[in-house]
Amino acid sequence: MTSAPVVGVVVLTQGRRPAELDRAVRSALAQRNVVVDVVVVGNGWQPTGLPDGVRAVGLAENLGIPAGRNAGVPHVAGDLLLFLDDDATLVDPSFLARAVHLFDARPDLGLLQPRVDGPGGVPGPRRWTPRMRVGERERSSAVFSVWEGAVVVRRAVLERTGGWPDPFFYAHEGIELAWRVWDAGAVVHYAGDLAVEHPLTAFTRHRDFYRLNARNRVWLAKRNLPWVLGVPYVLVWTALQVARSVRTPATLVPWFRGWAEGWRTDAGPRRTLRWGTIARMTRHGRPPVV
Repeated sequence: MTSAPVVGVVVLTQGRRPAELDRAVRSALAQRNVVVDVVVVGNGWQPTGLPDGVRAVGLAENLGIPAGRNAGVPHVAGDLLLFLDDDATLVDPSFLARAVHLFDARPDLGLLQPRVDGPGGVPGPRRWTPRMRVGERERSSAVFSVWEGAVVVRRAVLERTGGWPDPFFYAHEGIELAWRVWDAGAVVHYAGDLAVEHPLTAFTRHRDFYRLNARNRVWLAKRNLPWVLGVPYVLVWTALQVARSVRTPATLVPWFRGWAEGWRTDAGPRRTLRWGTIARMTRHGRPPVV
């Protein structure tokens, strides 16, 4: 008799959504044909009142989303890890078993992002499908960024990437992780036939969204790209942001404040993508200049 695979589940929360947190944790515990090892990481607080068998890791201060996720990894077992935000829900109790099957069938698979629906299965925003041409949300494909609220990753691949980028705090950490998974020789896959649910929220709900969006865009280039690509990458995204802000020009003030901050501040260790990785990305239609 074969034992069920173990999946480590890291749920990140600031403790502001207790009902949603309970629903997220219980959706992980309800998974069938796998053994889940669940830890709840409290970013700036000590989680309490968790279901039996769920451990808590309290961080003395809010370290940001990427660092909070990294903090949970040593506390769970499993060759596969699920990172789950406290307001995301695994509505299908076979979600993790199906994800395990995909990883077993594809040794090259490093990271998987499911389709993200709104409550009740309504279509989510286009930005939750990480493709330039979104097309059918149910269509699976290779991708070069991820929506970070629910992703499954091989622990060994995550270790080779160096983990989530701690300094980012919020915004674009899913781009860097995806790039580094590809650079580790693995594939990042959007699974359109696997779904999670998440409230239909606006990205601007996060404080300092525009500043961090711009700062981290510059940091992506500084940390990951050869300068011959890094400078064009930043310029392309600067032009896109200006074009998108025609109706809301006031948003460019905090955005350019973050842009300048990105150039003048330390982005953390620089580890440029290999040219072979850049070639693979280009063959898939996403060279790292857009």
